[in-house]
Amino acid sequence: MLTFVSPMLLHKSEQPFDSEDYITELKLDGIRLIYSVDEKGKVHLYSRHHNDITSKFPELHSLGLPPGTVLDGELIVSGTKGNPDFEAIMSRFMSNKDQTPVCFVAFDVIQHKGQRVTGLPLIERKGILSELIPTDSASLAKVQFIEGHGAAYFKAVKDQNLEGIVLKRKDSRYQTGRRSHDWLKVINYQYIEVSVIGYRKQPKNFGLLLADSDGKYMGVLELGLPPREKAKVYQAPVLKEIGDTSYIAPVGVLVKFRNYTKAGLLRLPSFVEWLT
Repeated sequence: MLTFVSPMLLHKSEQPFDSEDYITELKLDGIRLIYSVDEKGKVHLYSRHHNDITSKFPELHSLGLPPGTVLDGELIVSGTKGNPDFEAIMSRFMSNKDQTPVCFVAFDVIQHKGQRVTGLPLIERKGILSELIPTDSASLAKVQFIEGHGAAYFKAVKDQNLEGIVLKRKDSRYQTGRRSHDWLKVINYQYIEVSVIGYRKQPKNFGLLLADSDGKYMGVLELGLPPREKAKVYQAPVLKEIGDTSYIAPVGVLVKFRNYTKAGLLRLPSFVEWLT
């Protein structure tokens, strides 16, 4: 049997929608994980990019899943309010000393009883998943879903400040290693007006330094800026240069971002538009 399968990837949708042809799931803020149990019952854990991370999570080695099983899902750490805590899961992933409990939350079945089930409709694979994980536990759970009602679900996600939702066609097959419009993610972005106060001088290390209206550093913008828009920054007066960074007269910009980090910075800020 195969132990690693390159996971199916999602496209983006700017807005949620209602359709009886789709199911709606919560988008979990964690690390994509392929969970595999070989024919001898040995567990293998792989990241999305085929890195073997089995040794990092020994608590996931005995979850009781049968041999010949390959699941796709997300590895998460629950925060103080019960929501997925991305910084916490990354800390656990990066540090051998961090022993924060993790949970594998499965959302699809790739292989069952040693046979690939990627050709079955998603709604049938969901049924198999419910048989494999009839009851959720602290270490193993399955993503809950509803049929349709994407707009209402997304509103609830926004009200609780969660990451977003995923809309999936009920009849979708599992397309190994492909990005498909059968699965769509809708991110709950936040928006803020900030200023660009500097930039990295090396083109290969592009990044714009951001600050709020009080001058507090808010992070680095690396995403979403079209090449033609960079001129607005590079033409701004340079106030000083320190190392690889040029500091400029502030340029107002609207950015979207996932959430605030625990340090108060913008997580994954992305360009929307200039303010002037």
